[in-house]
Amino acid sequence: MMNNKHTLKIVTLASSLVLPTIAVSGEVEVLHWWTAGGEAKSVAVLKDMMEQQGHSWKDFAVAGGGGESAMTVLKTRAVSGNPPSAAQIKGHDIQEWGNLGFLTTLDDVAKKEKWDSILPSVVTKVMKHKGDYVAVPVNVHRVNWLWANPVVLEKSGATVPTSMDDFFVQAEKIKKAGYIALAHGGQPWQDATIFEAVALDVLGSKDYRKAFVDLNMTVLSGPKMVEVFTKFKRVHDYIDSNSPGRDWNVATSMVINGEAAMQIMGDWAKGEFTAAGKVPGTDYICAPAPGTEGQFTFNIDSFAFFDLGDKSNEQAQKDLARTILTKDFQEIFNLNKGSIPVRLDMDMSKFDQCALDSMATFKSSAKSGDLVPSMAHGLSTTSYAQGAIYDVVTNFFNDKSADPTKAADKLARAVKSAM
Repeated sequence: MMNNKHTLKIVTLASSLVLPTIAVSGEVEVLHWWTAGGEAKSVAVLKDMMEQQGHSWKDFAVAGGGGESAMTVLKTRAVSGNPPSAAQIKGHDIQEWGNLGFLTTLDDVAKKEKWDSILPSVVTKVMKHKGDYVAVPVNVHRVNWLWANPVVLEKSGATVPTSMDDFFVQAEKIKKAGYIALAHGGQPWQDATIFEAVALDVLGSKDYRKAFVDLNMTVLSGPKMVEVFTKFKRVHDYIDSNSPGRDWNVATSMVINGEAAMQIMGDWAKGEFTAAGKVPGTDYICAPAPGTEGQFTFNIDSFAFFDLGDKSNEQAQKDLARTILTKDFQEIFNLNKGSIPVRLDMDMSKFDQCALDSMATFKSSAKSGDLVPSMAHGLSTTSYAQGAIYDVVTNFFNDKSADPTKAADKLARAVKSAM
């Protein structure tokens, strides 16, 4: 549970907001998959803010860390002509929904709130369809993080690994000391999260982009990708046998409780540490995934807004879009969620060192060319190509006899068939 002091702080901030009075109240139905501790608290803040404006909030939560179940439900609702006001959608999927004609324009809100000037261009490009805002970003997540329990590391005589080769050295020490070296949930999106972290180290930012953004067949099937699969396979030696089907937040709790030493997971994991009352630098360590210092794999949580048949709820929908990008919500939400604000003009004084490091790397990597979109979390390519990658990666990871060279060839062929 989050400590009382932090909870009081959130309630106080939320209740102190000065929000415009509206003449007509409406309802917003919001589809999302934020059901874990830190995530659920973040959604509750947005709900409270909407209710303060006189609107009612209809929660449409579909559990599942990667959002696959939520998307299945959304497709059924949209096709039947009954979409929610907004749904948690990101990356290329926003463009696909826009192409199908389901989304509404938010340009009037965006112009009034000056979104073009307060958001990074790498973000606005994802939020627009044919030049019109159809989605609102909530935050920026850094995916390539390593979370570690300092007590377990010390008891094992291990240190935070700085490369994948070093990871295997430290993981062996941890394993011999009787701890689980890497907490992991055996689900396709979690397998892909580790895979892309290994790929970022081995390929470097330039070839990572060629592989997962450009879908370059030469890189996807090349010798460097064979090395990625080779190292990725070795990671399996350091996870426990109960991994299959485990949710990501359960894996995080293994690090929190000292059952496991490390987890490779995006910064939403920090929300779990925060909810457990843990302090960064003391109770846990946040460090770049092995070998990815100075690099930033980004994931943007966002809500796409649907064209509603019920026009009486349009004002509530616009108020939701505006509220998401207010400084007050950005601060409260991201303190809770573990991510960093998407606005460039935020005061970061209330954020911890992990968040400050994340923001600094976000800005520096944008200049150095080391800011890359996450494949595992739907930012780098289409859902079709991502699905093809998932299948190859997960099947390989769970097959002890799988061959890395054949896997790289299979990856290229699978991606090509999904293009």
